[in-house]
Amino acid sequence: MGDKDKLENMAEGTKGKAKEAAGKATDDESLEAEGKTDQTKADLKQAGEKVKDAFK
Repeated sequence: MGDKDKLENMAEGTKGKAKEAAGKATDDESLEAEGKTDQTKADLKQAGEKVKDAFK
């Protein structure tokens, strides 16, 4: 299950980067902020997965 979670987190981070880029391209500050938030959430989830892996 851990590898699946890691892939989902990476996908969420990538989606966040795309949202951020789209927000910058269209001058949509809320979309840009949403993309940054998505990336941060994905990074935190990845960190949690690394902690779980460390205790295996």
